[in-house]
Amino acid sequence: QVQLVESGGQLVQAGGSLRLSCAASGRTFSLYDMGWFRQAPGKEREFVAHINWSRAGYADSVKGRFTISRDNAKNTVYLQMNRLKPEDTAVYYCALRSGGPSEDPNDYVYWGQGTQVTVSS
Repeated sequence: QVQLVESGGQLVQAGGSLRLSCAASGRTFSLYDMGWFRQAPGKEREFVAHINWSRAGYADSVKGRFTISRDNAKNTVYLQMNRLKPEDTAVYYCALRSGGPSEDPNDYVYWGQGTQVTVSS
């Protein structure tokens, strides 16, 4: 059984920065692909970023502002978010899968409980 626990979400002003963390347990973390997704009220869950052991990918809306990284020794994946905008406000979720990176949330098997990010204008 895999457990994912996100942290780091909070209220921040537009233009500010946050770093989200997702700690994983229960699997050999380095073997798996990790993703960050977000869901705003009334909207569907959307892809933000993913990372496997060597490559990262980003949604166009966050490219150049967000950076995903992982520390396999700590079983943790991070999302550094810079130049935040009010439209980045959402609950952010991390997720785990195997079989290659994917932007489709339906491809991910394990999910964390989410962490709220609120960006004020």
